Amino acid sequence: MAEDVNVKRAAEYDTATLSDALDRLGIVGQCYKIAGRSDAFQMTGRAFTMICGPASTPPGTVGDYIDDVPAGEVVVIDNGGREDATIWGDILTEIAHRRGIAGTVIDGVSRDVALCRKLGYPVFSRGHWMRTGKDRVQVEEMGRPVNIGGARVAPGDIMRGDADGVIVIPRSHENRILDIAAEIAAAEDSIREAARSGMRLDEARRQHRYHSLQTRKD
Repeated sequence: MAEDVNVKRAAEYDTATLSDALDRLGIVGQCYKIAGRSDAFQMTGRAFTMICGPASTPPGTVGDYIDDVPAGEVVVIDNGGREDATIWGDILTEIAHRRGIAGTVIDGVSRDVALCRKLGYPVFSRGHWMRTGKDRVQVEEMGRPVNIGGARVAPGDIMRGDADGVIVIPRSHENRILDIAAEIAAAEDSIREAARSGMRLDEARRQHRYHSLQTRKD
């Protein structure tokens, strides 16, 4: 499999830097309230999307798709922000980890967090709780754009997660976003170096346009 250059590039930047790059372009890609079940989790990969809803009678499945997710991709589940029933647990974590899936992002909750922490498998969600989603939640559709924390995620978009949360980088803008992220990161590195060399922080920030790095430019 050929290396995905932009996934590799995205992994070089933290979500804060990528958030500023998104702001520069006026793109909403910050997934509000979606956080790692461990602050140590890092995740970068392309989105494998699905939307879930309340279970029918008889109920549908919540997890039989996992063997179809390509290695290196991120499972992205839109469960409508539901917090009273889980959509991801230890069996999915074990299989996803074994198959080399890059991580899981849920607009909703997960459970069995002890295992994802033990394995180092990145799960990002609104929270965690033990109540099962079986007979309560089911997968409705796969491979379509979804809503994760107020951000639109389309199949193949780059997902980046770290201790600050989750960012989506839309495929149609990814080169520009990553170029801007590189510019912002370089400016902030220059500010740090100038301050370490004895320059006043306000002067270092002025010289490197710190206060306008994220400002939208039309």
